[in-house]
Amino acid sequence: MADVKFEDLLGTGAHFGHVTRKWHPNYKPYILMEKNGVHIINLQETVNAMNKATNFIKDVVTKNGEILFVGTKKQARDIVQEEADRCRMFYIVERWLGGTLTNFSTIKKSIKRLKLLEKEGSNLYSSTITKKETQMLNRERVKLADQHRGIKDMRRLPDAVIVVDANYEETAIKEAKSLDIPVVAIVDTNTDPLIIDYPIPANDDSIRTIQLIMSAISNVINQVKGSEKDKAHVDIVPSDDVTEAVDAGSVQASEEE
Repeated sequence: MADVKFEDLLGTGAHFGHVTRKWHPNYKPYILMEKNGVHIINLQETVNAMNKATNFIKDVVTKNGEILFVGTKKQARDIVQEEADRCRMFYIVERWLGGTLTNFSTIKKSIKRLKLLEKEGSNLYSSTITKKETQMLNRERVKLADQHRGIKDMRRLPDAVIVVDANYEETAIKEAKSLDIPVVAIVDTNTDPLIIDYPIPANDDSIRTIQLIMSAISNVINQVKGSEKDKAHVDIVPSDDVTEAVDAGSVQASEEE
Protein backbone atom coordinates (compact mmCIF):
# COMPACT_ATOMS: atom_id res chain seq x y z
CA MET A 1 0.00 0.00 0.00
CA ALA A 2 1.25 3.48 -0.84
CA ASP A 3 2.38 5.67 2.04
CA VAL A 4 0.02 8.48 1.03
CA LYS A 5 -3.01 9.37 3.10
CA PHE A 6 -6.10 11.40 2.25
CA GLU A 7 -4.99 14.15 4.65
CA ASP A 8 -1.54 14.32 3.04
CA LEU A 9 -3.04 14.84 -0.39
CA LEU A 10 -5.48 17.43 0.93
CA GLY A 11 -2.64 19.37 2.51
CA THR A 12 -0.85 19.70 -0.83
CA GLY A 13 -3.91 20.89 -2.75
CA ALA A 14 -4.05 17.68 -4.77
CA HIS A 15 -7.85 18.02 -5.01
CA PHE A 16 -7.87 21.20 -7.12
CA GLY A 17 -8.56 20.47 -10.78
CA HIS A 18 -8.86 22.85 -13.71
CA VAL A 19 -11.73 25.21 -14.43
CA THR A 20 -14.81 23.27 -15.45
CA ARG A 21 -14.69 24.32 -19.11
CA LYS A 22 -11.41 22.43 -19.53
CA TRP A 23 -12.55 19.09 -18.15
CA HIS A 24 -12.45 15.78 -20.01
CA PRO A 25 -15.76 13.85 -19.83
CA ASN A 26 -13.99 10.56 -19.11
CA TYR A 27 -12.67 12.09 -15.89
CA LYS A 28 -16.16 12.20 -14.36
CA PRO A 29 -15.69 9.18 -12.02
CA TYR A 30 -12.86 11.02 -10.26
CA ILE A 31 -14.66 14.34 -9.73
CA LEU A 32 -16.18 15.03 -6.33
CA MET A 33 -17.89 18.34 -7.06
CA GLU A 34 -17.71 21.70 -8.78
CA LYS A 35 -16.82 24.69 -6.62
CA ASN A 36 -16.50 28.29 -7.84
CA GLY A 37 -16.10 27.12 -11.43
CA VAL A 38 -13.36 24.61 -10.57
CA HIS A 39 -13.61 20.83 -10.51
CA ILE A 40 -12.67 19.24 -7.19
CA ILE A 41 -11.00 15.83 -7.40
CA ASN A 42 -12.22 13.03 -5.14
CA LEU A 43 -9.10 12.29 -3.12
CA GLN A 44 -10.41 8.93 -1.97
CA GLU A 45 -10.19 7.91 -5.62
CA THR A 46 -6.62 9.24 -5.62
CA VAL A 47 -5.71 7.09 -2.61
CA ASN A 48 -7.25 4.03 -4.29
CA ALA A 49 -5.40 4.79 -7.53
CA MET A 50 -2.10 5.20 -5.68
CA ASN A 51 -2.54 1.79 -4.09
CA LYS A 52 -3.20 0.17 -7.47
CA ALA A 53 -0.27 1.96 -9.10
CA THR A 54 2.21 1.14 -6.36
CA ASN A 55 1.13 -2.50 -6.27
CA PHE A 56 1.91 -2.65 -9.98
CA ILE A 57 5.25 -0.89 -9.45
CA LYS A 58 6.15 -3.33 -6.66
CA ASP A 59 5.48 -6.20 -9.02
CA VAL A 60 7.72 -4.68 -11.71
CA VAL A 61 10.60 -4.06 -9.30
CA THR A 62 10.25 -7.48 -7.66
CA LYS A 63 10.87 -8.99 -11.09
CA ASN A 64 14.00 -6.80 -11.49
CA GLY A 65 12.20 -4.58 -13.95
CA GLU A 66 13.43 -1.13 -14.89
CA ILE A 67 11.32 2.02 -14.75
CA LEU A 68 11.62 5.30 -16.63
CA PHE A 69 10.46 8.48 -14.86
CA VAL A 70 9.32 11.31 -17.16
CA GLY A 71 8.71 14.90 -16.11
CA THR A 72 9.87 17.61 -18.49
CA LYS A 73 7.70 20.51 -17.38
CA LYS A 74 9.21 23.12 -15.09
CA GLN A 75 7.30 22.16 -11.93
CA ALA A 76 8.34 18.51 -12.21
CA ARG A 77 11.96 18.46 -13.42
CA ASP A 78 13.88 18.71 -10.17
CA ILE A 79 11.50 16.44 -8.30
CA VAL A 80 11.51 13.72 -10.96
CA GLN A 81 15.30 13.72 -11.23
CA GLU A 82 15.76 13.63 -7.46
CA GLU A 83 13.29 10.82 -6.87
CA ALA A 84 14.49 8.73 -9.82
CA ASP A 85 18.08 9.09 -8.60
CA ARG A 86 17.03 8.17 -5.07
CA CYS A 87 15.51 4.86 -6.17
CA ARG A 88 18.15 4.30 -8.86
CA MET A 89 15.83 4.36 -11.83
CA PHE A 90 16.09 6.19 -15.14
CA TYR A 91 14.62 9.58 -15.93
CA ILE A 92 14.02 12.19 -18.63
CA VAL A 93 13.55 15.77 -17.46
CA GLU A 94 14.69 17.67 -20.53
CA ARG A 95 12.82 17.77 -23.84
CA TRP A 96 11.49 14.37 -24.88
CA LEU A 97 13.27 13.31 -28.05
CA GLY A 98 10.88 11.73 -30.53
CA GLY A 99 11.76 8.05 -30.89
CA THR A 100 13.30 7.71 -27.44
CA LEU A 101 11.34 4.48 -27.05
CA THR A 102 10.10 3.63 -30.53
CA ASN A 103 13.53 4.16 -32.09
CA PHE A 104 15.60 3.07 -29.13
CA SER A 105 18.27 1.46 -31.31
CA THR A 106 19.22 4.92 -32.59
CA ILE A 107 19.16 6.34 -29.06
CA LYS A 108 21.56 3.58 -27.95
CA LYS A 109 23.97 4.54 -30.73
CA SER A 110 23.81 8.15 -29.59
CA ILE A 111 24.53 7.08 -26.01
CA LYS A 112 27.43 4.95 -27.20
CA ARG A 113 28.83 8.00 -28.95
CA LEU A 114 28.47 10.03 -25.76
CA LYS A 115 30.35 7.43 -23.72
CA LEU A 116 33.12 7.38 -26.32
CA LEU A 117 33.48 11.15 -26.14
CA GLU A 118 33.54 11.03 -22.35
CA LYS A 119 35.97 8.12 -22.07
CA GLU A 120 38.33 8.92 -24.91
CA GLY A 121 38.06 12.68 -24.78
CA SER A 122 41.70 13.32 -23.96
CA ASN A 123 42.82 11.06 -26.80
CA LEU A 124 40.37 12.54 -29.28
CA TYR A 125 41.46 16.07 -28.42
CA SER A 126 45.02 15.43 -29.49
CA SER A 127 47.38 17.64 -31.41
CA THR A 128 46.27 15.96 -34.63
CA ILE A 129 42.97 17.86 -34.71
CA THR A 130 42.42 21.56 -35.00
CA LYS A 131 41.11 23.88 -32.31
CA LYS A 132 37.85 24.21 -34.24
CA GLU A 133 37.41 20.42 -34.37
CA THR A 134 38.07 20.22 -30.63
CA GLN A 135 35.38 22.80 -29.98
CA MET A 136 32.93 20.88 -32.18
CA LEU A 137 33.59 17.66 -30.26
CA ASN A 138 33.13 19.48 -26.98
CA ARG A 139 29.80 20.92 -28.09
CA GLU A 140 28.66 17.49 -29.27
CA ARG A 141 29.60 15.92 -25.93
CA VAL A 142 27.78 18.57 -23.92
CA LYS A 143 24.67 18.29 -26.10
CA LEU A 144 24.54 14.50 -25.87
CA ALA A 145 25.18 14.56 -22.13
CA ASP A 146 22.27 16.96 -21.65
CA GLN A 147 19.94 14.86 -23.80
CA HIS A 148 20.78 11.49 -22.28
CA ARG A 149 21.97 12.16 -18.74
CA GLY A 150 19.08 10.31 -17.13
CA ILE A 151 19.12 7.31 -19.48
CA LYS A 152 22.83 6.92 -20.21
CA ASP A 153 22.91 3.49 -18.57
CA MET A 154 19.52 2.30 -19.85
CA ARG A 155 20.48 -0.68 -22.00
CA ARG A 156 16.98 -1.80 -22.92
CA LEU A 157 13.43 -0.53 -23.05
CA PRO A 158 11.89 0.09 -19.62
CA ASP A 159 9.29 -2.24 -18.16
CA ALA A 160 7.14 0.72 -17.10
CA VAL A 161 6.97 4.48 -17.54
CA ILE A 162 5.93 6.89 -14.78
CA VAL A 163 4.74 10.30 -15.97
CA VAL A 164 3.97 13.63 -14.34
CA ASP A 165 1.19 15.35 -16.36
CA ALA A 166 -0.16 13.02 -19.02
CA ASN A 167 -1.17 15.89 -21.31
CA TYR A 168 2.27 17.48 -21.28
CA GLU A 169 4.02 14.16 -21.95
CA GLU A 170 1.65 13.04 -24.70
CA THR A 171 4.44 11.91 -27.04
CA ALA A 172 6.14 9.80 -24.39
CA ILE A 173 2.85 8.11 -23.55
CA LYS A 174 2.05 7.40 -27.20
CA GLU A 175 5.45 5.78 -27.69
CA ALA A 176 5.08 3.66 -24.57
CA LYS A 177 1.58 2.54 -25.53
CA SER A 178 2.68 1.62 -29.05
CA LEU A 179 5.23 -0.75 -27.49
CA ASP A 180 2.83 -2.11 -24.85
CA ILE A 181 4.85 -0.55 -22.04
CA PRO A 182 2.51 0.13 -19.08
CA VAL A 183 2.14 3.77 -18.06
CA VAL A 184 1.55 5.21 -14.59
CA ALA A 185 0.64 8.90 -14.72
CA ILE A 186 -0.64 11.77 -12.63
CA VAL A 187 -3.76 12.93 -14.47
CA ASP A 188 -5.60 16.20 -13.93
CA THR A 189 -9.23 16.95 -14.79
CA ASN A 190 -8.32 18.05 -18.34
CA THR A 191 -6.95 14.60 -19.17
CA ASP A 192 -8.53 11.41 -20.50
CA PRO A 193 -7.65 8.83 -17.82
CA LEU A 194 -8.66 5.96 -20.09
CA ILE A 195 -5.44 6.27 -22.12
CA ILE A 196 -3.37 5.53 -18.99
CA ASP A 197 -2.92 2.04 -17.55
CA TYR A 198 -2.63 3.30 -13.99
CA PRO A 199 -4.01 6.85 -13.75
CA ILE A 200 -3.49 8.79 -10.51
CA PRO A 201 -6.11 11.58 -10.37
CA ALA A 202 -4.52 14.67 -8.83
CA ASN A 203 -3.48 18.27 -9.38
CA ASP A 204 -0.51 17.91 -11.74
CA ASP A 205 0.44 21.59 -11.48
CA SER A 206 1.08 21.59 -7.73
CA ILE A 207 4.76 21.17 -6.86
CA ARG A 208 3.85 19.84 -3.41
CA THR A 209 1.45 17.29 -4.87
CA ILE A 210 4.02 16.12 -7.40
CA GLN A 211 6.61 15.83 -4.61
CA LEU A 212 4.27 13.82 -2.40
CA ILE A 213 3.28 11.33 -5.09
CA MET A 214 6.71 10.88 -6.64
CA SER A 215 8.46 10.48 -3.29
CA ALA A 216 5.87 7.86 -2.28
CA ILE A 217 6.58 5.96 -5.49
CA SER A 218 10.32 6.19 -4.91
CA ASN A 219 9.82 4.97 -1.34
CA VAL A 220 7.92 1.92 -2.59
CA ILE A 221 10.68 1.07 -5.06
CA ASN A 222 13.35 1.37 -2.37
CA GLN A 223 11.33 -0.77 0.02
CA VAL A 224 11.21 -3.55 -2.56
CA LYS A 225 14.94 -3.16 -3.16
CA GLY A 226 15.56 -3.35 0.58
CA SER A 227 16.62 0.27 0.89
CA GLU A 228 13.96 1.54 3.25
CA LYS A 229 16.63 3.68 4.93
CA ASP A 230 16.45 5.90 1.83
CA LYS A 231 12.79 6.66 2.50
CA ALA A 232 12.07 10.35 2.06
CA HIS A 233 10.18 12.40 4.60
CA VAL A 234 7.73 14.88 3.13
CA ASP A 235 6.41 17.60 5.39
CA ILE A 236 2.69 18.03 4.81
CA VAL A 237 0.38 20.53 6.43
CA PRO A 238 -2.85 18.53 6.89
CA SER A 239 -6.30 20.04 6.96
CA ASP A 240 -9.19 18.52 8.88
CA ASP A 241 -11.78 20.74 7.24
CA VAL A 242 -12.25 19.63 3.64
CA THR A 243 -14.94 22.18 2.89
CA GLU A 244 -12.79 25.03 4.17
CA ALA A 245 -9.88 23.90 2.03
CA VAL A 246 -12.06 23.63 -1.05
CA ASP A 247 -13.51 27.10 -0.52
CA ALA A 248 -10.09 28.68 -0.04
CA GLY A 249 -8.33 26.93 -2.86
CA SER A 250 -10.92 26.83 -5.61
CA VAL A 251 -10.96 30.60 -5.88
CA GLN A 252 -7.18 30.62 -6.23
CA ALA A 253 -7.33 27.84 -8.83
CA SER A 254 -9.86 29.84 -10.85
CA GLU A 255 -7.65 32.91 -10.77
CA GLU A 256 -4.60 30.92 -11.92
CA GLU A 257 -6.53 29.63 -14.93
